[in-house]
Amino acid sequence: MTTADDTGALWLRRYHPADADAVRLVCFPHAGGAASFYHPVSARFAPAAEVLSLQYPGRQDRRKEPCVEDLGRLADLVTEQLLALDDRPSVFFGHSMGAALAFETAWRLEQKGAGPLTVIASGRRGPSTTRAEEVHLRDDDGIVAEMKRLNGTAAGVLGDEEILRMALPALRGDYRAIETYSCPPDRRVRCGITVLTGDGDPLTTVEEAERWQDHTEGPFRLRVFTGGHFFLTQHLTAVNGEIADALAPARSAPAS
Repeated sequence: MTTADDTGALWLRRYHPADADAVRLVCFPHAGGAASFYHPVSARFAPAAEVLSLQYPGRQDRRKEPCVEDLGRLADLVTEQLLALDDRPSVFFGHSMGAALAFETAWRLEQKGAGPLTVIASGRRGPSTTRAEEVHLRDDDGIVAEMKRLNGTAAGVLGDEEILRMALPALRGDYRAIETYSCPPDRRVRCGITVLTGDGDPLTTVEEAERWQDHTEGPFRLRVFTGGHFFLTQHLTAVNGEIADALAPARSAPAS
């Protein structure tokens, strides 16, 4: 029988121990991404922050599980996991699909009297800003071409057929989730939103990134970096600085 603790360990990865009074940073991976993407973030902010990185079904050690191909359903499942944790001030960081998922999870938590102090949305346009995207309907070669276009996967992985076969189902499922996602234009969170975007991102223009402002009742901030969709790998120090700035007020905030 699977216990609640077992389920939590499947979804939430803790790579480093944290202080008893640590604030919480929850990291939401991009489409096709895994919890391990945020291992360096955990190393940077532990033990003063409890860094939790989400592991979605369908990848790495969860690769035998079916992907959750509906973003709303995925947000429901993540919300359940976070509600089971102890109360402490928290910050959410999500990149690309993870940004939309972090927003939807924050909104659901706020409906239940919880929620983060800040959502850092990286590499994603405002939730109700839409484009006609059908990457999830392409054949395998078409998905690989999109991965190369965004430079989101190391060249060595793209050249390894066995690893690629393992990654493609998760990529396709995640693309289906984010490309069929629809957000009501009046959906807003009470917490603040900080948006990070690349000036050359083919998936998000600066104007589309600014539309996040329509979805918060709290403070809003936009920072534009040089680079494409994965600009954050080029600007690790600056992105970590944004996370540190968001965690600072959380350390003095009371538990929800």
